[in-house]
Amino acid sequence: MTTTLLTSPVKHSPAHHLSVRRRLTDRIATAAFYSSFALAAVPLIWLLWVVLARGWRAVANVSWWTHSLRGVLPEEFAGGVYHALYGTLVQAGMAAVLAVPLGLMTAIYLIEYGGGRWARLTTFMVDVLAGVPSIVASLFVFSLWIVTLRFEQSAFAVSLALALLMLPIVVRSTEEMLRLVPDELREASYALGVPRWKTILRIVVPTALSGILSGIFLAIARIVGETAPVLVLVGYSRSINYDVLHENMASLPLLIYSELGNPQAAGAARVWGAALTLIILVAISAIVAAVATRLTSVQSR
Repeated sequence: MTTTLLTSPVKHSPAHHLSVRRRLTDRIATAAFYSSFALAAVPLIWLLWVVLARGWRAVANVSWWTHSLRGVLPEEFAGGVYHALYGTLVQAGMAAVLAVPLGLMTAIYLIEYGGGRWARLTTFMVDVLAGVPSIVASLFVFSLWIVTLRFEQSAFAVSLALALLMLPIVVRSTEEMLRLVPDELREASYALGVPRWKTILRIVVPTALSGILSGIFLAIARIVGETAPVLVLVGYSRSINYDVLHENMASLPLLIYSELGNPQAAGAARVWGAALTLIILVAISAIVAAVATRLTSVQSR
């Protein structure tokens, strides 16, 4: 006597099919993400490799950081980037002094006090300023500061244009950081009778300080490589100039532009060395931003 066992076919529930589809979609999305990242990283790695390979000899020389190009002939492998590095740091520093306080106050007004017609107008003007090309900002400063007010072309004029380019970045980054501060902190401070201005200074700003500092340093890294302001608003000098209101002052972008017209091998070496120096300066700004974010983070205290 034999017994026949009948097995019914396995039926998958709709939930099982949904789970399989989700896993498949997740794998496809993950593969697309990594492929896009690799594709975007290829030109960046290639760019860094080319600049590093052609500029490391100039950067590795100690005199590159301690000497200017004063008295150096176009064909000489001598001199350094000291005068241009000083000009870049001074111009970016003055722009930060002008843009950071104004940007912080604007962002605080829009988030903590904003409302009504003036807030909408301020937001609109910040959006417009964020889309202004650097050459337009440079021509505006040139027409106002030099043509109308009769001031000289100088490093300070460059800083005015850089401040215009830096201002919307500071405002937008500060706004986003202030929005992340929980309203419960503000309400608890108000419940204790603390005025609004003191709540902003003692509670809101310290809580968002890490993100604010990160945005400021990234904005500085954004403006140090701008070429249009230095081409329009100041001339190139092969020696250092400590007077920010008079005469020419070099900068890294202006040094690169000047040496591009040098057909000698020394000129090409200076171009690649200045480009690598500029990349190092931007990298240092990003590192400082990351360190400042970690040190001022509320969670790390």
